[in-house]
Amino acid sequence: MQELPVVSKEPSSAKIKKPDWLRVKLPIGESYKHVRGLVDSHQLHTICESGNCPNMGECWGAGTATFMILGNVCTRSCGFCAVATGRPDAVDWDEPQRVAEAIHLMKVKHAVITSVDRDELKDGGSIVWYNTIKAVKALNPDTTLETLIPDFRGNVEQIQRIIDAAPEVVSHNMETVERMTKQVRIQAKYRRSLLVLKTLKEGGMRTKTGIMLGLGETKQEVIQSMEELVAVGCDVLTLGQYLQPTTKHLPVQRFVHPDEFAELREIGYELGFDYVESGPLVRSSYHSETHVIKGFGRKTWMSEKNITIA
Repeated sequence: MQELPVVSKEPSSAKIKKPDWLRVKLPIGESYKHVRGLVDSHQLHTICESGNCPNMGECWGAGTATFMILGNVCTRSCGFCAVATGRPDAVDWDEPQRVAEAIHLMKVKHAVITSVDRDELKDGGSIVWYNTIKAVKALNPDTTLETLIPDFRGNVEQIQRIIDAAPEVVSHNMETVERMTKQVRIQAKYRRSLLVLKTLKEGGMRTKTGIMLGLGETKQEVIQSMEELVAVGCDVLTLGQYLQPTTKHLPVQRFVHPDEFAELREIGYELGFDYVESGPLVRSSYHSETHVIKGFGRKTWMSEKNITIA
């Protein structure tokens, strides 16, 4: 197995030129305009916009978007995230129905919902989460749903509300390796996030997480995180390139070559993940409609490797 380059553990402030493989298409087309119109008319927020996602043009052009509930102001100040930090507005209890109606109008077969952290709320926002999932399911019974949730500070009662609402996939992103969690996620805890995923899995959920590369982690640290994720039963893993949203955010330490992402995909399947999505432009909700299908990723990989499927 070819070794991936090991980068320095010391952060650098030098600006690194973006490589050609990170070029993305501009958002155009009628489908893009349609999604844009629905988001605006229903007064909804999307992580596509708030997170400066490089795939927004592709996804919106295909008629899909990742909705962000509980406002667009987060109570946490992660070093990588473009979502605004501050004091959020009051909870909008009508939001669940508006999200459900927008998904219905989009006629999508698979929807993704995420949220900001609302640590100032006693319930962490979990009641709105529950209401949103239930509203989407009621109005869109044939639509599968992925929920990308915060850690709810590890509160089991709040996590249980997500389990009780029963989306097809529950995702909670680790974002980075253990050594860099305090710098990258600040108010989050690596072991707590592992516990969230473990709790979800034990509750019968199909679980998923994502890790960004290029922040200063080493290959060995990434593999260790992958091993720990498999140990808590995580089904789906996404690996993508970190891109600095603004000069106030953490700088990119290196741009990871597509070949390295391909190798990590191989390692992920060898470790036992059911689905591994790995590439420079991969984000948590990228191609998420395929992540719902149990065994699809592993069977595709086994076919590629000419491994006999029992």
